[in-house]
Amino acid sequence: MTEAAPLYCTYHPTRETMLRCNRCEKPICMNCAVHTPTGYRCKECVRSIQRNYDNAAWIDYASGFIVTAILSAVASILVVMASRIFWGLIILIGAPAAGALIARAAQLALRRHRSKTLFLTTAAGVVIGVIPAIIVTLLLGNLMATIWEVVFIVIATPTVYYRVSGITFSK
Repeated sequence: MTEAAPLYCTYHPTRETMLRCNRCEKPICMNCAVHTPTGYRCKECVRSIQRNYDNAAWIDYASGFIVTAILSAVASILVVMASRIFWGLIILIGAPAAGALIARAAQLALRRHRSKTLFLTTAAGVVIGVIPAIIVTLLLGNLMATIWEVVFIVIATPTVYYRVSGITFSK
């Protein structure tokens, strides 16, 4: 029986290893290995996959931000009206639905382009769109409407982020 020749890390030639990248088969040490759901990969392979995942262009950032900011500004006006008529309780029900509608419009504007910073940009658009309404309600002394605007931000922003990024919590 012959013993296999020892493997040495591609990136650290003095380190002996038994581990290989499950994509390109390069020998890698534990310092170079990146644990993925499908096994260990070298950093090069992980970077190449990440480039395929992050495919957003500059126009996607602008359109995602503008769409979410405008729609959340419209929603914030509805929040001010709802805080007077329904004492704001309808906001607890309507904010997730409004967030879902804003996210759907953002998805259409983004044309299936993806990037973590793009998702954060769309979420920031929601917050920026509501800020003018918060300022106006504070200047008018309508504290209750301001509180409901903040509640809307707290509910709608994560809804938009998770919907646009495609994160789901159910199987």
